[in-house]
Amino acid sequence: MNKTFQFEQGPIEEFSWARFVINGKEHAKQSNGKIVGAGKDIRIVQGKVTPWKERNGHMLKKNMITGIFDHDVDLLIIGNGVYGSLSCPQEVKNYILNHGISKLIIKKTPAACKHFNRSFLAGENIALLAHGSC
Repeated sequence: MNKTFQFEQGPIEEFSWARFVINGKEHAKQSNGKIVGAGKDIRIVQGKVTPWKERNGHMLKKNMITGIFDHDVDLLIIGNGVYGSLSCPQEVKNYILNHGISKLIIKKTPAACKHFNRSFLAGENIALLAHGSC
């Protein structure tokens, strides 16, 4: 698949189907099933990339929002997939906003990556949960 996002200044330098390049390191699920780095679903908090293992299916649930609330995060960006297939019910949005996050943005993953980079470079206290396919 062609790159759906490329931004050399980073921290997210590239995104394509099931593949992120963040600060020069690849995070992906390859076509042979091999996981590289944090894999195809990622979490970025305070510049650290970790696997977003809790994401399961295409409906976000409260128990999938992890690794965010214990950090000084003002803005949470959720990348809901290449095609926007990961839905976020109002109940989950309210849960996030009632747990110390003052702003929530949900976009298709390429647009979420762009927004994350702009906010990160502007010095905002942000986190990203991103689904790398669908």
